[in-house]
Amino acid sequence: MTSTAAPVREVVLISGISGSGKSVALHALEDAGWFCVDNLPPALLREFVRLEAAHAGSRVAVAVDVRNAAALPLLVPLIGELQAEGVKVRALFLDAATEALVRRFSETRRPHPLSAAVGAGGPAPALVDAIELERMLLAGLRDACTVLDTSALRPAQLRAWVRDLVGARGAPLTLVFESFAFRHGVPLDADFVFDVRVLPNPYYVRGLRPLTGRDAAVAAYLDAQPEAAEMLGQIEAFLRRWIGAFEDDQRSYLTVAIGCTGGQHRSVYLVEQLARRFADRGAPLVRHRELDMLD
Repeated sequence: MTSTAAPVREVVLISGISGSGKSVALHALEDAGWFCVDNLPPALLREFVRLEAAHAGSRVAVAVDVRNAAALPLLVPLIGELQAEGVKVRALFLDAATEALVRRFSETRRPHPLSAAVGAGGPAPALVDAIELERMLLAGLRDACTVLDTSALRPAQLRAWVRDLVGARGAPLTLVFESFAFRHGVPLDADFVFDVRVLPNPYYVRGLRPLTGRDAAVAAYLDAQPEAAEMLGQIEAFLRRWIGAFEDDQRSYLTVAIGCTGGQHRSVYLVEQLARRFADRGAPLVRHRELDMLD
């Protein structure tokens, strides 16, 4: 009888830019009970899934990186083939701003995998060139994955966010609502970005400054602002109009980023409200980038 990969019901494929946290993400899944393999050559992925189906469990995670650059083009069609066989494939691509990557490599003093492939010109220029070369080599794979921006994340945050992503259940398309502060940069993984800095700011109201958009007093203040209600309603209407099109495009996740000045009041409030309004589609994932960094 011919073996198939069907018994393995879930495969998480973790890829991304070197220094973006792939090892942290893989260890998070290993700690959660997934069978994990690091740096598996893409050509061996199908055989690995088949062998794992015959032995251990139904949840496997595989990390691949630019060290197998020549074989990476195989991954995109292979993802589709596995899905056609009934395997649930979650492809995550970890990314980070170049400045964050340079800082991480400088702190660890580890060489970039592509350092030898770029010309000389001093440590910093060579590292930036290697990062840009890697972005170019992985561009096709990035487009086929759910992108997770790790620029401002601590390892504990990244572990939690990865577990949330792979554990998401509900609608065919999972909504991710994320608050952020513009002064710390727009998340690289955002599909839509809404700027709510035009709304009245609770920061300037005595007694509300130390609170967040998750607190009842801040919510009550913004509930009373006509502009906040109008903004919330228009964002909801826009998303409900277009969610179906993203589902038809076989998207697994849609990340909606809401930004304000400090990422503490207005953006947090709107994310919480939107998550409640879209609860009818399964439980959306909620992220508060700046607040999570404090937890």
